[in-house]
Amino acid sequence: CHQKYNRGRLSKKVDVLSIDIETFSSVDIKKAGMYKYAQSPDFEVLLFAYSLNGADVQVVDLKRGEDIPQPIMRALVDETIIKKAYNAAFEWYCLSKAFNIRPSAWLSQWRCTMVHGLYCGYTAGLAATGEALGLSKDKQKLSTGKALIKTFCTPTKASRANGQRTRTLPHHEPEKR
Repeated sequence: CHQKYNRGRLSKKVDVLSIDIETFSSVDIKKAGMYKYAQSPDFEVLLFAYSLNGADVQVVDLKRGEDIPQPIMRALVDETIIKKAYNAAFEWYCLSKAFNIRPSAWLSQWRCTMVHGLYCGYTAGLAATGEALGLSKDKQKLSTGKALIKTFCTPTKASRANGQRTRTLPHHEPEKR
């Protein structure tokens, strides 16, 4: 199903780059919203997961110094390649900030699978949607993911037990990373 119907004729295959990122910011996204979250001076993309045209998912650990492969970076800025994400507005804006891309320059290239799911009558929640679709447990949102996001992607309350740090980095809890 790589061809799409376009005004009465079949058009050629469209490349799709599926993306999921994990980020850090000291700004509480629930209180301040996505824009202030991504505009924080300490905002950063930690993990960049991608799949080009349905290939196996690859994960780049930017926090550990890995680089996004050049072909994927080219695909990211290629206006002929569709970018997809669940809650795509988050990936679109965060990657705009992280890679210094003018947000309006590539908004039309993004598709939101959450919106598509809502259109089909599913919930906005990724876990509930995966369950409703009947995905196997290994394809659904991991229940451990929420705890890991809290550990690595949100500020930590300074305490004597954690050495007064306000952020958990990979070397602080390597067994969880």
